[in-house]
Amino acid sequence: MKYKSVFDIIGPIMVGPSSSHTAGAARIGRVARKLFGRQPKRAEITFYGSFAKTYQGHGSDVATVAGILDFDTFDLRLKNSLLLAEKAGLEVVLTTSDVLTEHPNTARIMLSDDQHQIEIVGVSIGGGKIEVLEVNGFDLQLGFDTPTLLVLHEDRFGMIAAVAKVLTQYRINVGLMEVSRHDRGARALMAIETDGEVSSEVLEEIRQIPHIFDVTLLSLN
Repeated sequence: MKYKSVFDIIGPIMVGPSSSHTAGAARIGRVARKLFGRQPKRAEITFYGSFAKTYQGHGSDVATVAGILDFDTFDLRLKNSLLLAEKAGLEVVLTTSDVLTEHPNTARIMLSDDQHQIEIVGVSIGGGKIEVLEVNGFDLQLGFDTPTLLVLHEDRFGMIAAVAKVLTQYRINVGLMEVSRHDRGARALMAIETDGEVSSEVLEEIRQIPHIFDVTLLSLN
């Protein structure tokens, strides 16, 4: 991912000692929470690489849990997130792994309750910026810096065109689109970064397209 300005390199307004290990960790946790859609009952967090070695000293653990609680990087409650999670009834399971990953600051987060489960893999690339490389087994590369549509659909001819038609009707410009699938003809995940806000009317119209299973809009800003 390229940095858009010097402020991306300096990093965000934040609580904690490290933009990579604290702010980035919080943003990864918050992406998981936003995708889950509500507060989970259980959070399983696995740190790899540098995260695994330094998470306590750099606060990656409290930052990730803070993100899962939907706290922003500058929220002063971040440092007390483990206690706040316990009070909120959120069970946190934290582990580390020696498995080698492509990026040293990698975290895998699984959120669940009695009805739902989601799993993401995210990396902190510096300056508080992140990339999400996997969502429920679908390979992607997203930063969630702009409003991002995630469309779960059947892998069949015409799906991309159908979604693009709706966006065109509402004059929504697409900055980036990725499509990932598990197997040909099975389920696929379409990820669309847009240049502007996406209204509830647009989301509902996309949901009405045949063979669409789920539509989610996520933005951390």
